Amino acid sequence: MNQNTLITLNQFISDQQNKFPFVKGTLSKIFGDLQLAAKMINRDVRKAGLIDILGNFGETNVQGEEQKKLDVISNDVFMRLMDLSGACVCVVSEEDEHIHWCPGAEDAKYILAIDPLDGSSNIDVNASIGSIFSIYKRLSPDKPVDHEDILQKGVNQVAAGYIIYGTATMFVYTTGSGVNGFTLDDSIQEFCLSHADIKTPSKGSIFSVNEGNLNEFPEGVIKYIDHCKGENKEEKRPYSARYIGSLIADFHRNLLKGGIYMYPPTAKAPNGKLRLLYECNPMAFLVEQAGGKAHSGTQRIMEIQPETFHQRVPVFIGSGDMVDHVIGMMNENK
Repeated sequence: MNQNTLITLNQFISDQQNKFPFVKGTLSKIFGDLQLAAKMINRDVRKAGLIDILGNFGETNVQGEEQKKLDVISNDVFMRLMDLSGACVCVVSEEDEHIHWCPGAEDAKYILAIDPLDGSSNIDVNASIGSIFSIYKRLSPDKPVDHEDILQKGVNQVAAGYIIYGTATMFVYTTGSGVNGFTLDDSIQEFCLSHADIKTPSKGSIFSVNEGNLNEFPEGVIKYIDHCKGENKEEKRPYSARYIGSLIADFHRNLLKGGIYMYPPTAKAPNGKLRLLYECNPMAFLVEQAGGKAHSGTQRIMEIQPETFHQRVPVFIGSGDMVDHVIGMMNENK
């Protein structure tokens, strides 16, 4: 980027805020807190191999999954900063069973949903991981927040995004007016605009899926994977298979280059594996704002009515034409 046109995330948000006068700076404050959380977690990720924060914590989260030490550290960072901020009335986390109420923030307008460290199984092998967030506006400003305020459809998201800790640390977000990406400049500790107005290709050449579960996939998904592997020079097939096992890493690559990420239902996981509130909804908001699509196999992801905080759903997300193709094949086999 030309240093003469350097734009920091704070500057960008300040400029954009003029388009949303109802926000009155509160949303900007939340983004400031999210930036600080990202920098703190990035610091720990960068030195994970040098201090005792690799490996398992010795406990399981509400999903029954073994927690990594950095999972717990990252979750604590977000909670502490939101407690100090007062900008959110509560936080719901993939790592916690219960709602985290922010002290003294009973009148705050916003609710934060987070996956504090996505892809944590890759921590010990130095693969890309990240944090995912989603922000909603409470439905009941004149009465105490209840489950209805939190269990909103994805179409009601005010903002969503992720921070990816890879070869560079990036902050990617949307408030419903496109998608922009900011790369952390370590020398000044600022996120600087590096990927303006991201648009995902309508069709890509990458498919991301755990083929170890292939025999359990629906017939239409198996046919689509065979299609991806089939040779067709005009359609530039076979496509490349790329699957890291970290949603945020696979999604980020496909968002920029074009492709599809799939986590279909299986016999062991008939509702898929990914969580609607913490992973699917924020990523769906982002991909749609970039021109792509996100579907569960039966309906648009952001139109699903959440029933529980940790509800899981199948997901097909990425380039629009590729999502339409696999959903079409699934419908043919019903």
